[in-house]
Amino acid sequence: MDVDLDKWFKCDIDKKEFKKLCKKSDWQGFKHMLIYFSFLALFGYLAYATWGTWWSLLFFLIYGNIWGCSDAIWHETGHRTAFKSKFWNDFFYYIASFMDNFEPIRWRYSHYHHHTYTIFNDPVDFEIHVKKPTDLIVFFSHYIPFSGFVFFKNSLQWETIKHAFGVTTEVMKVCIPENERSKCRWSARSHVFIWIVTIFCSIYFQSWLPVLFIVLPNFYGKTLVMLMGLTQHAGLQEDIKDHRLTTRTVYLNPIFSFLYWHMEYHVEHHMFPQVPSHNLKKLHALIKDQMPPARKGLWGAYKEIIPALVKQAKDPNYKIPLAVPS
Repeated sequence: MDVDLDKWFKCDIDKKEFKKLCKKSDWQGFKHMLIYFSFLALFGYLAYATWGTWWSLLFFLIYGNIWGCSDAIWHETGHRTAFKSKFWNDFFYYIASFMDNFEPIRWRYSHYHHHTYTIFNDPVDFEIHVKKPTDLIVFFSHYIPFSGFVFFKNSLQWETIKHAFGVTTEVMKVCIPENERSKCRWSARSHVFIWIVTIFCSIYFQSWLPVLFIVLPNFYGKTLVMLMGLTQHAGLQEDIKDHRLTTRTVYLNPIFSFLYWHMEYHVEHHMFPQVPSHNLKKLHALIKDQMPPARKGLWGAYKEIIPALVKQAKDPNYKIPLAVPS
C-alpha cells in the first residue's frame, strides 16, 4: 500500500472513548515506581549480599537488566503521561534519564523529533538503532553485555562526553534550539561528574561495587530492554506517514510488559502519544481491526525482524511486506 499524506495517518476512534483513555493518573505512576524500584533494590541487595560468590553474578545480571528498563520510565515521564502532575513527571524523568544514560535535554528534543519524523532519512530520525544497509555485527552486539566498550565511539556515553566538553554534535544542531544547547551541555557535565565521582569511590574503597551499581549497568544490563526496544521499528518501512507500516506492536508476557511499561503497543503510542501507557492495551482493543496483526511475543517479532535485516544488509530497499486494512 502506497501512502502519501500531508499528515500522519490515524485510526478512527470514538471521541468520548479517546478522551477517557487520555486521562492521566498519579496513582498509576506511583504504583509503577514503587514496584519497579522495590525490585531494583531487592536484586541490588542480593547482589551485594552474595558478593564474592557466583550468585552475585546472577543477581547483578538481573539488577542490571531491571536498571536498563529505566528506559521505559524515561520514555513515559518524558511524554509527561506517567503522572497527572508535571512535577512528578519531570522529577522521575531526570532520574530515569541518568539511569538510562539519556542526557535529558538532548533526549526531550530528539524524541519529539522522532515522533515528528519516525524512521525518516531526511530529516534524519536520530533514534533509529538499525540503519540501512544493516550492519549485522553492530545489530547483534546490542544484546551482548559489555559490547558497548567495543563500539564506544558510537555510544551515548561518548556523545554525552562530547556535549560535556562543548562539542556541537549533529543531533544537537538538528534537534536542540540554540538557546537550549547550554542547558544540554551542563546537564551532560552533571552526568559525567557523577560517573567520575563513582569511579573515584571505587578506586578509593578498592571495590568494584560503586561502578557495578551506578556506572556499568548500561554496559552489562541492556540485553532485555534492547530485545524489547528493537522490535519497535526494525526492518520496517521508511519515509512514509503511516505508523502501521513504520512501527510494530508486539504482545508481551505480563513481566516484560510491566518492565517495558506497555510500550510494546508501539503503533498505538506513535499514533496517539497523548494516551498514558497504562491505557494502551485498551486503545489497542479499540483500533486493532484497523491495523496489521500484532506479533505474538518476542519470538514472533524476531521471526520477522532477523530475516528482514539479513536481506536489508544486501538490499537496503527490501521492505517487510505488510497489508493494512483499507
